[in-house]
Amino acid sequence: MSEPTDTPTVLVVDDEQEVADVYALRLRSEYDIDVAYGGEEALETVDAATDVVLLDRRMPDRSGDEVLEEIRARGLDCRVIMLTAVDPDFDIIDMEFDDYLCKPVEKDDLVSAIEQQMAASRYDERLTEYLEVTSKIALLENEKTARELEENDDIQRLRERAASLKEEMDDVLDEFEDIEAAFRDIGRQPG
Repeated sequence: MSEPTDTPTVLVVDDEQEVADVYALRLRSEYDIDVAYGGEEALETVDAATDVVLLDRRMPDRSGDEVLEEIRARGLDCRVIMLTAVDPDFDIIDMEFDDYLCKPVEKDDLVSAIEQQMAASRYDERLTEYLEVTSKIALLENEKTARELEENDDIQRLRERAASLKEEMDDVLDEFEDIEAAFRDIGRQPG
């Protein structure tokens, strides 16, 4: 049996083997890496030792959305970053991911996103929810028009929840030094 390590374990999931291998190669110097070439293999691989899952959405055997649902249903305590070519739409509002990056993603942005998730996991659940909510707001603000955003009640609900959480957590957020700016600095959109 191997000795415990403080190095986070990251599971890279993509049905395109070359894509998964490239991301794994980029991250090997920073993290312990596992790779799964599809949704079914991801569900066989993810376990309590997994800290972060980089999850593609569009896979033929089992979609990333289904894999995400199963990870949450199992109660696994890992962070899930959607790493995908699927542009975000209003369907992301109810998805229980922790962050969402659009391919292609540079190594620095991947590492920053993983590190933010590892830092967030050390704080209480309100911070985790705040990061999730603000990530979704930022994604949709980049994808949708002001009118589309104004007409969507779910966006208003997300904004209200973010404001409420921020109020509750002023002390925790002070430690994070302007979390919204940090989240917006990560390249979530390609190019």
